[in-house]
Amino acid sequence: MSQIKKSFLLINRQAPYGSSAARDALDVALTASVFEQDISLLFLADGVFQLLKDHQPQGIGQKNLAANLSALPMYDIDQIFVSASAMKERGLDKAQLSLPAELLDDQQIAALISRHDQVMSF
Repeated sequence: MSQIKKSFLLINRQAPYGSSAARDALDVALTASVFEQDISLLFLADGVFQLLKDHQPQGIGQKNLAANLSALPMYDIDQIFVSASAMKERGLDKAQLSLPAELLDDQQIAALISRHDQVMSF
């Protein structure tokens, strides 16, 4: 029996620490990719902070999210998108990101969402 391939868009809206949302989204992405599903990640609002280089969460007793993020290319997850307006509102630029990501405006984000079979928000 052949497997039906779906496209998944995982929307990350939460800061990297303080809740399990960021780690949960990455777990879903990695698990779905094992089953050869098409995975895209979109970072909105405070979710853009997940992609920043040099996290140091040890001071708050959290594991660094960087190891999970660095595994994405090994799982062929390279469709990573970031809200340009969220970056601008937080005074961030693309050079500060730990992974290559495509900056999208609001219209491009709407188009991205509409072209995926499944959309999950964290």
